[in-house]
Amino acid sequence: MATNVTETQVAPPKKQKKLKPARKQVKPGDVEKKEAPQTGKEYNIWYNKWAGGDREDSYSNKVKSQTRCNIKRDAGLTRADTTGNKYCCLFFARGCCPYGWECEYRHTLPDASSVLPDTSKDCFARDKFADYRDDMGGVGSFQRQNRTLYIGRIKETGTGVETEEVVRRHFKEWGEIEKIRVLQYRSVAFVTYVSELNAQFAKEAMACQSLDNDEILNVRWATEDPNPTSKVEERERLEKIGRETIQSKMDPRIVDAMRSIRALEDGDVLDDHSGVQGTEDDGPPAAKRRRLEIEDVPQELEAVQPDPEPEEEPQPQKTGLLSADALEGLKYFAEIRKRNALASPVVRVAPVPSATGLGLADYGSDED
Repeated sequence: MATNVTETQVAPPKKQKKLKPARKQVKPGDVEKKEAPQTGKEYNIWYNKWAGGDREDSYSNKVKSQTRCNIKRDAGLTRADTTGNKYCCLFFARGCCPYGWECEYRHTLPDASSVLPDTSKDCFARDKFADYRDDMGGVGSFQRQNRTLYIGRIKETGTGVETEEVVRRHFKEWGEIEKIRVLQYRSVAFVTYVSELNAQFAKEAMACQSLDNDEILNVRWATEDPNPTSKVEERERLEKIGRETIQSKMDPRIVDAMRSIRALEDGDVLDDHSGVQGTEDDGPPAAKRRRLEIEDVPQELEAVQPDPEPEEEPQPQKTGLLSADALEGLKYFAEIRKRNALASPVVRVAPVPSATGLGLADYGSDED
């Protein structure tokens, strides 16, 4: 008698899709280059517009972009993936790159986890400047990490929540969004990205584009948020990034050596595994530091008191990053641990400096 046995089938893990060669977004000559309409008497080559025309232009004078990038359809491999170029293609972001897989720049979103070779350039390899332009356009400034975009000329057809959903749907294509703020009845929104590189890409991708109501957006860099809470949060975020970067670049042996020196000077107890000061959970804060009793220390490890009037003091020899006194202190501290003496080291008395003058290596500790 045959019986049907049902076996549970485990779904295989999804394979990551490999990027295919990037497609050519447009054909050469398809995009018609239009000059800016003359609204003034002088043309400013720095701002790429007529002088005085930006404030006097009516809404109808703004020209809508002829192309738009589609990440799912246009992203792919280019020559930059083989040459190691980490910068993105500016024309790919605008949706009008005619080279496709032959392009020398990347046709993908900027990778927030990677570090660009030059921090004074944006993700398109354009040089930043010291200050922002008066209209907050252009590349931006290298003196400030700006992750927020100003979106103007939005046609509102509903409440602020509905407008926020429309803005999020169009701007989330260019990277992870941290927050969106919509100023209702003012046709303005502020979009803050998690990474500054995604904000740079989104600014070029959405310039002169439209949302759902065939408007022509005005995308600029946002000015600094005057909210004190936002300033504190941004400063703490930058400090955290700076600490993580410095710690990743430093040699852990140097960090442990500096902690040992600090503990040796203060007479603190170090944990052998973590390298931090030992604490007692049940004891008061004053009990965290324990001193050695001089009479309990073996005679061979007793601190040698200097002569009352030393005639000459030999200059310590410099051995790399740490001085001879620091190395001697580390050896002394390790010997105490090795012989399983009491918990804390003996506080050594610094010798009296010579009368000829004080050098940087003549100080026993920072407290002197």
